[in-house]
Amino acid sequence: MGSDEVVDGLRAAFDSGLTRPYEWRVGQLRALRNMLRAEEERFAAALHSDLGKSQTESWVTEIGFLITELNDAIRHLRGWLRPRRGRVPLVTVPATAKTVLEPLGVALVIAPWNYPLMLALSPVVGALAAGNAVLLKPSELSPATSAALADLIPQYLDSRAVAVIEGGVAETTEVLAQRFDKIFYTGNARVGQIVMEAAAKHLTPVTLELGGKSPAFVDDSVDMKVTAERIVWGKFMNSGQTCVAPDYVITTPSVARKLTPHLYEAIRVLYGDAPRGNPDYGRIVNEQNFDRLVSYLPDGRAAVGGNHTRSALYIAPTVLTGVRQDAPIMQQEIFGPILPILEVGDLKEAIGYVNRGSKPLALYVFSNEASTRASWTSATSSGAIGFNVPVAHLGVPSIPFGGVGASGMGSYHGVRSVEAFSHEKAIFSKPLWPNTLSLLRPPYTPERVRMIRRLLR
Repeated sequence: MGSDEVVDGLRAAFDSGLTRPYEWRVGQLRALRNMLRAEEERFAAALHSDLGKSQTESWVTEIGFLITELNDAIRHLRGWLRPRRGRVPLVTVPATAKTVLEPLGVALVIAPWNYPLMLALSPVVGALAAGNAVLLKPSELSPATSAALADLIPQYLDSRAVAVIEGGVAETTEVLAQRFDKIFYTGNARVGQIVMEAAAKHLTPVTLELGGKSPAFVDDSVDMKVTAERIVWGKFMNSGQTCVAPDYVITTPSVARKLTPHLYEAIRVLYGDAPRGNPDYGRIVNEQNFDRLVSYLPDGRAAVGGNHTRSALYIAPTVLTGVRQDAPIMQQEIFGPILPILEVGDLKEAIGYVNRGSKPLALYVFSNEASTRASWTSATSSGAIGFNVPVAHLGVPSIPFGGVGASGMGSYHGVRSVEAFSHEKAIFSKPLWPNTLSLLRPPYTPERVRMIRRLLR
């Protein structure tokens, strides 16, 4: 079946009203949760096949993460969908105003390869909760997870309103030629531009979850051991292939000298003396990305790691020192297990360097100084700021997750996932009597003008 026929079928289901009732929405969320619980072993095996993930990492960052998100949505969905009352100006009294969230229609979710389960289904949670029909396009670079999704979703979810299309560039191009009511894309900025161009032809709203170079600033007010442990955890999970991983450390030379040995020790504690043989440390997704990452290694001195094996798609957790600002590794998002340390003179220079680049998806500040935290908050723009911890904000459903500028457009998680796939429709109601609006109509006598001015102040 071609993508046009799939989309036509989904649109027919949506137009029939199938997806609008609360019972259908929450039923689909429960079915999705059941799928993750019942098929945990299969999904874990697929994630290991695609990225070398351990079963525990797969649970923490993908399967368990989604179940927690589904639990939150199931628990709060009825409240999220309640109409929201609005205040009315005096000139319109008596009247009522409110907004309701209505589903947009047929949503397309295009998923990436680095968290191929979580980043495929997390937007789907919002789309279903909002009452939409959904077409999911998994990444062809994670074929085992893509195949599992294509096989299992029709078994657990309502196939009239939820569909999966597999394939590569050709299939994605064909899908993007169809008319959707919402497109949600997670991936890199280059493909994000292609998605926006396709969406523009139909004036389709988009959410873009991209990436960029997320810096980690460290000053001398923090415990270096704990700071190193947290940076290493956030950087090297999934072998560094995480959109919100600390891309590089930016600090002064004296702090860099203190921090580097603690980074070495933290890597040893987390992954042992031989990370290649450690089941908790994964691999690079493919040879193309492996070669790109290895090309960055000469951009500094490997204070930690640096060894690699192409046949195993293995790159050791690596810390580079002596990195120049104009080095190739500092021009693009690294998206791999290489952590450069960039030395600057002071806080002002660090902020200036970050501000000269694109706005990051996340910015991490390791400092106990209130003035330093305030400076980063007020003087920079990023999707999020994490103080003294990286990555963890991703798992907090009460705050939005998303980028700004080149790092993304729009946000989701929690209630914002429902809002991302909804139109907030305004509803205004006024009785025919008393007809107070007659005050605003001509003829505009001096007395009426005075009264209008008093009312509209």
